[in-house]
Amino acid sequence: MPAPVTFTAEQDHQNMMTQLGIQSLRPGPSGDPKAPDHANYDESKANPWPALPDALVLNNGQKVTNAQMWWKERRPQIVHDYEQYVYGFVPKDVPKVRWSVIASEKEMVGFHPVIATELKGEVDNSSYPLVSVSLRMTVVTPADAKGPVPLLMMFGPSGFPAPVQPSVEELSRINAALKAMLEKQDPSLKAVITQHPGWEPVRPVPFEFPKMNADGDPPSTWELIAAGWGFAMLDPQSAQADNAAGLTRGIIGLVNKGQPRKPDQWGALRAWAWAASRGLDYLETDHAVDSKHVGIEGVSRYGKAALVTMAFDQRFAMVLVGSSGKGGATPLRRNFGEAVESLTGGEYYWMAGNFMKYGASKATFGSMTPGDIPVDSNELIALCAPRLTFISYGIPEKGDAQWLDQRGSWMATVAASPVWALLGAPGLSTDNLDYQKAKMPPVNDGLLGGKLAWRQDDGGHTDAPNVKYFIGWADKFIGYPAKN
Repeated sequence: MPAPVTFTAEQDHQNMMTQLGIQSLRPGPSGDPKAPDHANYDESKANPWPALPDALVLNNGQKVTNAQMWWKERRPQIVHDYEQYVYGFVPKDVPKVRWSVIASEKEMVGFHPVIATELKGEVDNSSYPLVSVSLRMTVVTPADAKGPVPLLMMFGPSGFPAPVQPSVEELSRINAALKAMLEKQDPSLKAVITQHPGWEPVRPVPFEFPKMNADGDPPSTWELIAAGWGFAMLDPQSAQADNAAGLTRGIIGLVNKGQPRKPDQWGALRAWAWAASRGLDYLETDHAVDSKHVGIEGVSRYGKAALVTMAFDQRFAMVLVGSSGKGGATPLRRNFGEAVESLTGGEYYWMAGNFMKYGASKATFGSMTPGDIPVDSNELIALCAPRLTFISYGIPEKGDAQWLDQRGSWMATVAASPVWALLGAPGLSTDNLDYQKAKMPPVNDGLLGGKLAWRQDDGGHTDAPNVKYFIGWADKFIGYPAKN
């Protein structure tokens, strides 16, 4: 078998440009407002292509008038265009994942007893043993639950939330054994150990109060457990590294047998979404979890991944999308803050190679702009309909930068709302569904009356202040009373 190709990020980027016939790309704007090439933050210049694609109009111009047309015709069109031009296709021959329990223990989360289970998802690499992929996920559920509980899967590091420490007696035995081992390895240490009778190789972990959220509330995981929910921490980078040099490894590299991607193949966002779907496969076998009410959550790049997960896997019942920006809830064709060129030149590996065409200034096919992209974020949000979809942002003053274009995401959310109505579900709870004119709600005044929700809190680059609102909002629709 050929060894995996080892590219730097620059080499992989150039390889994809060569495959696409691109000679040069337009540079992305600077995030420094003082730089001469700084990003645009002038609303009067923000919409060079003001009309978003209509999620309820077929490619032939025919209006979608009923649910059957949506499910049979329009939705598949949007899915295809997103796969072809934006996020890439997931290959049909992705290997299976075999989940196994590494460890399970009783812990305390926010003074509530829980069962925490650390899992490993081994991906079958028999087709190419030179690349190994092992997914990491930790599942935490209330120990005193009377039945299966709703669960929020969260993109982030996996591990026990509050590992149980050995008792004083157990630590004493551990230290005695360690001292004996040291003396056996080096007999001269016996005198040193005798001179310091109070020294112990391992000391008890001191109690620390938990770090509260920026809004003063308990950690989000505490809030979930207190509400009778479970949570899972899924490490997306156990599936695919968050860099371009890793594209010939991870799940993308495994399927490609260590070779570079083709232009229409998946990028990291869909690889992370794939990992979430495999995590849901496991949760469907866990009797402690109500697998019909599993949500997905993420912030920033993982907010993009959470929205992509929800859009493509209809088994997920709900999503909390935190500060996702371009490639997430913000319109691609809008010129405000982060730009398409920021992605085609920088984090291009999040997307399909074909996405780079929309940043091309010179290519065999001419040049293309964001206005040429056949889909936009309002349609990505619409793919989540009629399920529970919560778009969350903070404020620039606290660190949720203008770069993320909060207003653009608001516009896309408004534009997506009619799909919920078409499918017989309450959408965004606002009277004005003209996305170009609808006024954003005040900060901390969320629109939580429908199954499509929007809330901008007064926090920073995190969705933590919105988690308690998400729980109460979701409980209302899934009929799960909070245990507060």
